[in-house]
Amino acid sequence: MGIAQILVSIDRELSQLKEARELLAAESSHRSGNSTGKSKKAAAKSTAKAAKRKKRVLTPEGRKRIAEAQKQRWEAQRKAAAAGQK
Repeated sequence: MGIAQILVSIDRELSQLKEARELLAAESSHRSGNSTGKSKKAAAKSTAKAAKRKKRVLTPEGRKRIAEAQKQRWEAQRKAAAAGQK
């Protein structure tokens, strides 16, 4: 395939993409303000679900377990670093 054929192929693809873009842009401008395609009721329902979710809370016991595990990791790192320096 020569350079001229490659350029012709690229030009053809570009024109097809431009046409597709124009069609999509025209279709999106005809919509009634709802760019996602969801109905107002469905959009309100999804936002209500998001607002309903509770914040996750860590219990004091869970926090203590995580702190102990992290201290053990730090200790292992210190030991490994000290062994590497010897």
